[in-house]
Amino acid sequence: MEPVTSTTIPLSAPGAATDGADLLARLFAGVSDPTRLRILLALLERERNVSELVTLVGTGQGRVSTHLQCLRWCGFVTSERRGKYVYYRVCDPRVRELIKLAQDMVVLHGEQLATCSVLNMASERAGRQ
Repeated sequence: MEPVTSTTIPLSAPGAATDGADLLARLFAGVSDPTRLRILLALLERERNVSELVTLVGTGQGRVSTHLQCLRWCGFVTSERRGKYVYYRVCDPRVRELIKLAQDMVVLHGEQLATCSVLNMASERAGRQ
């Protein structure tokens, strides 16, 4: 695996179709879906195939496959075919760091997160769609 370098992206790049803040928001959206997050947590334990993930996540194979496609496209996971199974694993070690930092923040700010009226309204709107 190649070394990962750290860079800072500008919040707005003149003439860019998507600025740095938009890209950061998309990164967080990639891990914010509860199903995708459950998949990532399972893959941080060890590599798994779709059947294992379906059982662990508790949702249908089609939905798990769609979320895996998103995670692959965004560069969070990679896959490898072995016989009739495709195995998935987290390919960027920073995913573990990102989730660990988020878990630490939940410990410190869990009550505020659970009761944030703005987040609650957004969840209600998403549930109606």
